[in-house]
Amino acid sequence: MQEENTLPKLRLIENDPWLEPFSAAIEGRHENVVKKEKELTGNGKTTLSDFASGYLYFGLHRTRKGWVFREWAPNAKDIYLVGDFNNWEVRHEYRLKKIKRSAGVWKIELKHDAIHHGDLYKLKVCWEGGEGERIPSYANRVVQDEATKIFSAQVWAPENPYKFHKKVFRAKTNPLMIYECHIGMSQQEEKVGTYNEFREKVLPRVAAAGYNCIQIMAIQEHPYYGSFGYHVSSFFAPSSRFGTPDELKELIDTAHQMGIAVIMDIVHSHAVKNENEGLGNFAGDPNQYFYEGGRREHPAWDSLCFDYGKNEVLHFLLSNCKYWMEEYRFDGFRFDGVTSMLYYSHGLGEAFCNYADYFNGHQDDNAIVYLTLANKLIHELNSKAITIAEEVSGMPGLAAPVEDGGYGFDYRMAMNIPDYWIKTIKERVDEDWKPSSVFWEVTNRRADEKTISYAESHDQALVGDKTIIFRLVDADMYWHFQKGDENYTVHRGIALHKMIRLLTASTINGGYLNFMGNEFGHPEWIDFPREGNGWSHKYARRQWDLVDNKNLCYHYLGDFDSAMVHLLTGVRDIQESPVVEIWHNDGDQILAYQRKDLIFVFNFNPTKSFEGYGFLVKPGAYDVVLNTDAQAFGGNGLSDDSIRHFTNFDPAYKKEKKEWLKLYIPARSAVVLKRVKG
Repeated sequence: MQEENTLPKLRLIENDPWLEPFSAAIEGRHENVVKKEKELTGNGKTTLSDFASGYLYFGLHRTRKGWVFREWAPNAKDIYLVGDFNNWEVRHEYRLKKIKRSAGVWKIELKHDAIHHGDLYKLKVCWEGGEGERIPSYANRVVQDEATKIFSAQVWAPENPYKFHKKVFRAKTNPLMIYECHIGMSQQEEKVGTYNEFREKVLPRVAAAGYNCIQIMAIQEHPYYGSFGYHVSSFFAPSSRFGTPDELKELIDTAHQMGIAVIMDIVHSHAVKNENEGLGNFAGDPNQYFYEGGRREHPAWDSLCFDYGKNEVLHFLLSNCKYWMEEYRFDGFRFDGVTSMLYYSHGLGEAFCNYADYFNGHQDDNAIVYLTLANKLIHELNSKAITIAEEVSGMPGLAAPVEDGGYGFDYRMAMNIPDYWIKTIKERVDEDWKPSSVFWEVTNRRADEKTISYAESHDQALVGDKTIIFRLVDADMYWHFQKGDENYTVHRGIALHKMIRLLTASTINGGYLNFMGNEFGHPEWIDFPREGNGWSHKYARRQWDLVDNKNLCYHYLGDFDSAMVHLLTGVRDIQESPVVEIWHNDGDQILAYQRKDLIFVFNFNPTKSFEGYGFLVKPGAYDVVLNTDAQAFGGNGLSDDSIRHFTNFDPAYKKEKKEWLKLYIPARSAVVLKRVKG
């Protein structure tokens, strides 16, 4: 009897035998994606890119005949354009008409002189039993009145729009080194920074430091500045707090000319509740964009959860991805809150102890389909695009290729690493730092998924938490960071800050991330203007003068970070090379590992230095290329880094073709050596 033909097993399952018991669920999710893509593309007659072109259809557009405006509002009874052009009055000539046989699409066509670039406008939406002014869902420019604090859409159609100088850009991101940043708080002055100021003052710092990618937060318009950009109201409008759309384009264009990729921290996991500014109750239907019932509101974030099961919502969100890539030439996205999207519980109160927790029926298959299609679309638009998932649960396959049964992200955030460092600093005395534990933590990842490693991000810098430098040094930063006035606490903090970063960055299997200012040990937490601090900008800025001042210790950390980044980016595809452990000894607190021709040696021992400590390595000569203990980086300078180290032959290891490399390793230091000849 002939066996039935079966589909080949997805590679995701082949790569991880522990997923075999859940193969039906994994294959089912993959089939859901295939089915939905066929539905959205007419069974392949069009492409996802064709489908995700809503921003070219909806919203306000200038045409040869004048203007055309469209909006999706199936629950509306009447819609009017109101604004500067009609004295904000409801007038018949500005009344939209519902397109026949459409699923609630409204349209109006106007002559050229009916509205003008710079005019403010809104929609007056009427529904059964109510009405209200709304900002169009596809508005590409939203501004706030300084006096009234009211947000309005603004006609943005300049006669001479910005033209990109860099026509084609392909980032050289092997490895990917990300500088996470926030435009508003990027300036020295106590105010909201601008796109232009960032381009002129901060981008040169990023380039000089060696980073090849910036990840910009808070781009999508948000009513409350202190939300850090995570309570989005207008998804297609770059925040006007920082300047104009053209100024954002010039920033991105300039970054590209410097060889720096630009990715956006995109928020599709939820939306702000606001009705006047956002989508919360756009046309009298609170569920137009969002789930019904108990799933509508996020219990922890005070926000609304998109209904990824609606094709119209998929259209809106996928179009949003394409819009930022096509209109502004972003090179990709870091998707925020992916854990919240994946689970009905939003991941709250979940332990995620075993694989069964990922396949217990508590996952939102609609969100999984959306995320997978978003990744397919993004890479359809740009095969070199960068997508990163901020996800804490460890969902298998998140950063595996779609064709293998994964969700298609290029990278996932290694969120275990910063948690580990903070826990270690808080709970363990220096004598209990175990190299075996450290090494396992920074290299513990799925073999078939790339990650973004980081010691800390913006989360650790916010009020209510502490950065690594603050946990290490605390108040002594204010009193003993003057050169020559350092105390033991400062020396310890500076040493460990460098070691933690070097170990985290040098063991990447994808990329590395640093938040703006953390590299030089920025001393203040982030606290946005609010009633509780008198609406002050004092803590919502970056004090660049500290790292520029050569009389202070901050520059030691900044200089070391730059040297580290340049070293790692100077080794092509170092992230793809194996991290080979050479030695660890938890008693001595010594760790050594190799990547390509580089050897990394760490001594976490707080008091013991070791003379002639030996490691079995490939025979040859080795030069020191980076040393955390160098005086240039605030160290003690106990080693002569100009000395070339030669290996010593040992007949016992002749067959293994290894010889002894013997080093002097000062306490609480790390050194990187490069093999220069055999």
